[in-house]
Amino acid sequence: MTGRLAALTGATGFLGRSLCETLTSRGWRLRVLARPDARPPADAEAIVGRLADEGALARLAEGAQLVIHVAGLVKARTPAGFGPVNVLGARHMAEAAARQAPDARFILVSSLSAREPQLSAYAASKAAGEAAAKAVLAPERLTIVRPPAIYGPGDRETLALFRAAARLPALPSPGPAAARLALIHVSDAAAQIASLAERPANGATWALADARPEGYGWRQIVDEAARAVGRRPRLLPTPRAAILALGAAGSLAGRIGPAQIMTLGKAREALHGDWGVRPEELAPGLEPPRFDLASGFADAVAWYRAQGWL
Repeated sequence: MTGRLAALTGATGFLGRSLCETLTSRGWRLRVLARPDARPPADAEAIVGRLADEGALARLAEGAQLVIHVAGLVKARTPAGFGPVNVLGARHMAEAAARQAPDARFILVSSLSAREPQLSAYAASKAAGEAAAKAVLAPERLTIVRPPAIYGPGDRETLALFRAAARLPALPSPGPAAARLALIHVSDAAAQIASLAERPANGATWALADARPEGYGWRQIVDEAARAVGRRPRLLPTPRAAILALGAAGSLAGRIGPAQIMTLGKAREALHGDWGVRPEELAPGLEPPRFDLASGFADAVAWYRAQGWL
């Protein structure tokens, strides 16, 4: 096979699959890291292994012109559970790229939450992953990307919002009324990352966003989710103490059972309220997003219904 080679971790995940489709459409040849039980994209060369497997990471990175580290945990049973993937995984992938692909650009997909590492173990792990990559790679090789909340076809976390909007007469507000939350459709996030891959790296950290980077209020998000499923549930103001209690219950449940997305750390993130993207955080000249909130939510709901998820 000929063409530019892009090596990816996280290619079998929500964002990773969309990014693989976008890179392929732009002429990249793909090599991806895949767990033994995962199903990699059909048009990609698969390297079977995990982020702790030095040999697999070396084979993944060898000869690549572009390395994109997408793999990450969004939920873990304990705070320490984020470290092996979000911190050590970033370091191991950066080290493999430094050895096996010394001329490759390296894109680390982090999270907007890394801006506020004091709020949660997840946010702290993403900030630490950024620091780990910076410690290994020179600025002229590294670009860090901080997406906000990503939604769209294939996302199981945002699915809960649409299911609640479809079934419940009233929904609790996940955060304060004045809060602002930037969002981006998965295909727009993939397109923006692919665009950054075409630019020389300079050690910069860029956030992603849709056409409204300042973000949306919770009422608008819930209203649009309800409209997308054909419902109009009421939005109930939720006391701060209740949100923290829900998060604490999720943290406890995760310690004795499956990891939960709603933990005490996530509750603190929701209550923080300032998750808009500032103008100086955006890379100049990126192509405009295809989806606004209404069309993006409608696209997600259509996919969920077609798959029988909703």
